[in-house]
Order: sequence, then structure tokens, then C-alpha cells
Amino acid sequence: MLRVGLTGGVACGKTTVAEMFAQRGAHVVRADEVAHDLMRPGEPVYDEVVRHFGRNILGSDGAIDRKKLADAAFGSGRIQELNQIVHPAVTARQEAWTNEIAAQDPQGIAVVEAALLLEAGVGKRFDKLVVVICTMPQKIERFARRHNLDLAAAEGEVTRRMAAQLPEEEKARAADYVIDNSGPRSELEAKVDALMAELRRLAQDSVRRG
Repeated sequence: MLRVGLTGGVACGKTTVAEMFAQRGAHVVRADEVAHDLMRPGEPVYDEVVRHFGRNILGSDGAIDRKKLADAAFGSGRIQELNQIVHPAVTARQEAWTNEIAAQDPQGIAVVEAALLLEAGVGKRFDKLVVVICTMPQKIERFARRHNLDLAAAEGEVTRRMAAQLPEEEKARAADYVIDNSGPRSELEAKVDALMAELRRLAQDSVRRG
């Protein structure tokens, strides 16, 4: 089985690319969804996050309010503290998932989509690394649309989140494949088609090599 890491900058379209991979037959897991599950009440990660950041991050139902948590982590410069709590548990869950997929589908492609994949130091766990990029104005416009913000507020939030990530150029240098998502969706679909063909070939070659 071929293990593929998928990452990129803020609002570059990682999730869209992940969905396209899934539509083409790849197995896909999103780190953000894994983290969300791990931060449910009753989970050890939930307890640790609340212990570090306080009950002010909770909603009325006792669940972690992700916006409040993001504000607490980014606003006070404590994002690394949060990452140190969450990343090990997310990585362990992803590793268990990829092992399950390998047993079920030895010729398959397992894609892990994670915004902070390189920052978490797990890039070497993958056979191939895909990085999605786009321009700064596109990041701002997409983020504004997604979160229903004006462009000025979106720019501030994108800048704040980018400060917690490796520079996009550094991510691109670490990649085996770079997908430029600056064009229309049809162009992105074509790029994903071409890359999936390449990844299928590599997955089959890895099985033949034994």
C-alpha cells in the first residue's frame, strides 16, 4: 500500500483535493476530523486541553468550542502548547488507520490530509508527500467566503494562522508533488487525475516488489 501525506497552506484547497482523491478510489482520513473526535468529552485529549486552556473554551453543552479554543491558542501565542497535546494522539490514530487500510487493501492508496503534517514532524512516515499551494489573495478570498468574513478580517486571520505554519515555499521544497490550486476547478480536477494515475502505478509497483 502507498502512504500519502497531503498538506498545504491555509485555505489552499487541501480538503478539496482530499475529496477528489476519495472520489477516485483513494482511502482518505482528515487530521482535523481525527482531532475533533479526540477532543470529545470523555477522551483523554479533551481532559488535557481543558486542563491547559481552562473551561472558558467550552460551550454550553460542555464540548470544546473550536472557535474559542482557536482564539485562546492563536491569540495568546500558545498554539505550540495545543499542538503538543493533540499531535501525538492524532498521529497515533492515523497510524492505526493506515495499518488497517494496508491489511484491507494492500494495493490501495491511503491519504492523510493534515494542515500541520510537516510541523508535527511526521513527513517521513509517508511514501509520498503532496503539497497544495495558491496565491495569498486567493487564500484570503477563500477563507472569507468559507467563514463569512469581510476581506480585512479574513486577511488578519489567514496571517495569524500562517504564522503558526512553515512557510509555503519550505513545504513545497519538501514535497514529492506540488499541486498549484490557483486556477479553476476543472484544472485542479485534471491535476488530481494525473497524480492519481501516478500514485496507482507506484502502489502497484510496491506490491510487486513485495
